[in-house]
Amino acid sequence: MATIAILGTLDSKPDEHTFVADRIRECGHSVALIDVGTGNEPKVSPDFTRYDVAAATGLDLDSLIARHDRGECVVAMSKAAPAFLSQLVEAGKIDGVISLGGGGGTAIATAAMRALPVGFPKVMVSTVASGNTAHYVGTKDIVMIPSIVDVNGLNRISRMIFARAAGAICGMVDATVDSASGKPLIVASMFGNTTECVNQAKAILEEAGYEVLVFHATGSGGQAMESLIESGMVSGVLDVTTTEWADEVVGGVLSAGPTRMDAMTQSKVPAVVAPGCVDMVNFGARKTVPESFEGRNFYIHNPQVTLMRTNAEECAEIGRNLAIKANANPAPVAILNPLKAVSEINGEGQSFYDPEADRALFDAIHKYAKVEVVDFPETINSSAFAQACAKKLLKLMEHTPSTLAETFH
Repeated sequence: MATIAILGTLDSKPDEHTFVADRIRECGHSVALIDVGTGNEPKVSPDFTRYDVAAATGLDLDSLIARHDRGECVVAMSKAAPAFLSQLVEAGKIDGVISLGGGGGTAIATAAMRALPVGFPKVMVSTVASGNTAHYVGTKDIVMIPSIVDVNGLNRISRMIFARAAGAICGMVDATVDSASGKPLIVASMFGNTTECVNQAKAILEEAGYEVLVFHATGSGGQAMESLIESGMVSGVLDVTTTEWADEVVGGVLSAGPTRMDAMTQSKVPAVVAPGCVDMVNFGARKTVPESFEGRNFYIHNPQVTLMRTNAEECAEIGRNLAIKANANPAPVAILNPLKAVSEINGEGQSFYDPEADRALFDAIHKYAKVEVVDFPETINSSAFAQACAKKLLKLMEHTPSTLAETFH
């Protein structure tokens, strides 16, 4: 029998969370009712009070409530709830978590869920689930279920949605998954324009006994990869598609933020880095490209995606950033440069062929890098370059060997 945490504002939504608790018990599981409300006294008796939650971060809850600032209360509980829920998970006291809420409740509950490991069952029934949920989900596997009607009492619609959500969290908890393949992990970044490179390198690394997880370098994909590296589960990084830095530097829509490539440094993980697809900045449909970029070289990838060629000045800045990030890692790192093309459309005769911009990129990498830099007279998707990346990473990891226990614990 598993224990499922039900996290909610029990002063304003007691009946709704009690309904879910009853459905979970009917499925044969126990519940841990956690109050994160900051208004009136809870209308049901929780297993863990709001004061228990507040204590996780030393929050003076009474003083906070006395100020009658709902926004301040939501912010404070959004910091305390993650700490408290993480403690329960680390102690093995809960096996899943579910919550119901509007804007404030969703902010608190999803903040707590984002603090939990990937794979830990998480369900959020929310009034805001049908919109842009990126800031609620982050890089974690939170299941967002639209509440359809407001989370405000029980009716024929809410009962149906809440019951299905209870069934979902129970099913997730009941599912058994053998996530430990017995192989150490390598993460790799990939774009459509570097697919051949990553697939060929992946085959070599898998043949060497590693499990390779590939992340699509679309901003959120890079962030998800960084999050996994931070978890301590990763033995090596094949970061050959650093295109998100082009979006960060120039202002495209697929930036992973200025902390991209920091996780390998924090976790001291060996890495091979390449300036894959830094020749392109991503925008939506052509009409969405800011007017300030008119006159630039564009490539219509599809009706929803417009690529813009980076110029020499931008490439120099990108190269500088890649070098600085690589320099910071105390683990072995090498930057490999594919001199003939950094993407599928960057080679001679292709849409984004620009020798001046490429030269600025490679010159900046050499100027600022203190780690090993190797130039290859190859395109990024050539077999020779893919093999070089894989073999170099295997060589770098020899200096920081990881046992199975070290990899997964």
